[in-house]
Amino acid sequence: MLTEEVVINALKAVKYPGYSRDIVSFGLVKEATASNGAVSVSVQLTGGNSQVAQQIKSDCEEALRSLPDVRHVLVEVKLPPGQPGPAGATAWGHQNRVPGINRVIAVASGKGGVGKSTVSVNVACALRHLGAQVGLLDCDIYGPSIPLMMGINQKPTISPEEKLVPPSNHGVKLMSMGFLLEGDQPVIWRGPMIMKTIQQFVTQVDWGRLDYLLVDLPPGTGDAQLSLCQTVPLDGGVIVTTPQEAALGVVRKGIAMFEKVNVPILGIIENMSYFTAPNGERVEIFGHGGGKAEAGRQKIPFLGEIPIYTEIRIGGDRGTPVVVSHVDAPFGQAFIHVAEALRARFG
Repeated sequence: MLTEEVVINALKAVKYPGYSRDIVSFGLVKEATASNGAVSVSVQLTGGNSQVAQQIKSDCEEALRSLPDVRHVLVEVKLPPGQPGPAGATAWGHQNRVPGINRVIAVASGKGGVGKSTVSVNVACALRHLGAQVGLLDCDIYGPSIPLMMGINQKPTISPEEKLVPPSNHGVKLMSMGFLLEGDQPVIWRGPMIMKTIQQFVTQVDWGRLDYLLVDLPPGTGDAQLSLCQTVPLDGGVIVTTPQEAALGVVRKGIAMFEKVNVPILGIIENMSYFTAPNGERVEIFGHGGGKAEAGRQKIPFLGEIPIYTEIRIGGDRGTPVVVSHVDAPFGQAFIHVAEALRARFG
């Protein structure tokens, strides 16, 4: 069984460069956690330089990967305060374009419960319907819902280049933490491990050639969002909201987050915009027009509104988005119009 004690014992094989003693006996290992096949270790050096830190990091990773049942390894080696790191290192120094992917678009919301994942899967399928090659990355590590909504739950295969090959459905390539979990197994990870996993989902997946990679972010403005921005240059962010002021207030934080990390905002989508009763009466359950009004205040594009339809919910539960099953119906066309508006933002 993979436990903290097992991890510490494995690290006793890692010698401090130039010494016969190991990093555990030197008291340099400050944190070691193990959960769901993932190991996270924090090492605090009291001296040395960036070359020593890199050697310890490599030796730790090698020792930990040799353990049975280990799938993910994150080793953080910290130099003493004030010690310079490698030349030119910055928070954005590891940003690289992913070969073959033309556009990377993040779909975000400031809060949960606005239907962001539902919008993500339907817009991805809508872009595919319009002729684009599309991938969808589920970055909600704690609550992955894309496998259910896209009707697929299988483990990715491994390519000859030792990259994950994403499964696909409805013409969209998919990657999600949900593909790597067994049943309802929870993910109990700290922030650094989440960041490492997201980096791997972007750079260690054989996405092939894509016109668009849509990234379904978890709610909020935390580790997942920052990690994505540090890993790959984003071509833009899309904000999903519902009409009421309570949702819009949090959306402004999401907009501010994208601005702080220099990600252009492609627009706002208003979900759950209104409901049409069986007798034809229009019912604005959460109010109406708040998303469009906020877009006007922020001077950013409004990409469209998605009304409430029972068919949208049923499509997500059954794994067949309405854009696939009812593309010509009003609820299917609503997503098509949003996808067309999004595509138009790139000329």
